[in-house]
Amino acid sequence: MAEHAATITRPPQTRAAADHMAADSQVNVGGFERVLSVIGGGALTLYALRRSLPHLMLLLSGGALMYRGLTGHCAAYQVMGVDTASQDPEQGITLEATITVNKSAAEVYRFWHHVENHPRFMRHLESVVSTGEKRSHWVARGPLPVLLTWDAELVEECANTLLSWRSLPGADVDNTGTVRLRELPNGRGTEVRLRLAYAPPGGVAGVALVRLFKTLTVRQLKEELRRFKHIIEAGETPTIAHRPAAARSGTVGW
Repeated sequence: MAEHAATITRPPQTRAAADHMAADSQVNVGGFERVLSVIGGGALTLYALRRSLPHLMLLLSGGALMYRGLTGHCAAYQVMGVDTASQDPEQGITLEATITVNKSAAEVYRFWHHVENHPRFMRHLESVVSTGEKRSHWVARGPLPVLLTWDAELVEECANTLLSWRSLPGADVDNTGTVRLRELPNGRGTEVRLRLAYAPPGGVAGVALVRLFKTLTVRQLKEELRRFKHIIEAGETPTIAHRPAAARSGTVGW
């Protein structure tokens, strides 16, 4: 507040200086990336303070990260022309997986339309709750011990064929999801094609990192669809005890 008052009482500035100050105040860091910056900056600062001789560079780096997270402004992003605050999830990471289940398209559609079912097979989800006819509130586990939340809206639906949802403004992680259903002839079940797109944490660097490990991520998505298949066909969730290889690997969703 004191800084804001000082700004008001300063002498008139040149147009170039005013433009520069406006640019400096621009939010160009995405929501979840800001959370990571605050957490990382705080941890780095605490580590530096706990040393017998506090390390000046660590303190400065921690403070810079916390400032970046709290203000949403990154000078380096500004110089490079990067803006992850308005990053479109379609420009982030897109994952697709397909599975066939021995159920009719109508049954599969009803299961997916009831969003409270999603955490039953998507392990990165803590909960999904309907908040309106086409809106829902989602809580997920992030890559750090923090919870990510967002509200989503059903943007497209076609009975027994298509469901598509998208996160609303203010989401910790911008994302979209689409499930397409195709009933196979001769009673051979229903093909389920799931497509997820999201703007990953860490902005541009995060995109590059997730692309590097995209194979692993797709494998996890396929595992979630296999859990979905088991639930809808057998009515129960397979435990990790039934999959010793998974227990040893410690693989988690997201």
